[in-house]
Amino acid sequence: MLSRTADNLCWLARYVERADYVARIIDATSRLASLPRAYGGASSEWESALISTDSVELFEQLYDTLAEAEATHFLVFDERNPSSIRNCVEYARTNARAVRTALTVETWEAINGAWLELRKFSHKDARALEREALAGFLDIVKKMALDVDGSAYRMMLRNDAFFFLRLGHFLERADNTARLLDVKYHVLLPENEAVGGSLDYFQWMSILRAVSAHTAYHWVYRQSIKPWLVADLLILKPDMPRSLLSCYENIVLYLDSLARLYGRQGAAQRHARATLARLQRASLDSIFQSGLHEFIEEFIDENNNLGAVLSEQYLVH
Repeated sequence: MLSRTADNLCWLARYVERADYVARIIDATSRLASLPRAYGGASSEWESALISTDSVELFEQLYDTLAEAEATHFLVFDERNPSSIRNCVEYARTNARAVRTALTVETWEAINGAWLELRKFSHKDARALEREALAGFLDIVKKMALDVDGSAYRMMLRNDAFFFLRLGHFLERADNTARLLDVKYHVLLPENEAVGGSLDYFQWMSILRAVSAHTAYHWVYRQSIKPWLVADLLILKPDMPRSLLSCYENIVLYLDSLARLYGRQGAAQRHARATLARLQRASLDSIFQSGLHEFIEEFIDENNNLGAVLSEQYLVH
């Protein structure tokens, strides 16, 4: 496969997953922002949403005030934000057009359909949209991600095109899960609110719902929401599809599939296996003892490094 095609497939999947993540973050943050409260914190829920998408510095350069209307416009429609849903869908479609022959009809139609819906809103400003209309658009984005994921998994040949598509998907998903956890532990809860209090509980519940893990949590732990158990679910549970461990099991699987197909191993395979081994050896106690923030920061760096190694090994012309 040409490296350009592999690059298009990998980034197609990353942009689809990123659009889905941003849509879910907006949905969860809107719920949190609507909670009644009588506190004043240094950070707002919308600031945490921007931090979780690694875009707070850019937002501060472009906007004078941080409020729901400005944050949603920036995250949904602002062309100046590389990670806005608008740009993610545009970039995904551009990459998909370049590799249409490698995709199923259903995968292309899911991406193109979301792009057509986006065009209906292209002249609008998220700040002028009713909350119901915005929620409807976010549902379209989340459905696109499900359709792309499902059509690829059910219908594509298990060849290098499929492997690169899945690698992009799980690299992006691992990054998103890690950032979401880090923001909750270090940004969201105001200093004058108690860990384990009602606000803390609703924030964790909203985060679980954002990643469609609320039911899974109760199925696994069968008790009320505890922060350390949420961390356990989203980091170390291999049967949780969005957990860091599950993402790296899949990354290793598809990198090994590429190695068998091309007849050689490389730095990407070794790097992914090393990261997977660290996650498999980790325990919740050891993670909290060394510091959850430090653990997640190191993981994000390692995940980014894998993306660079993967690019050098397979995607560079």
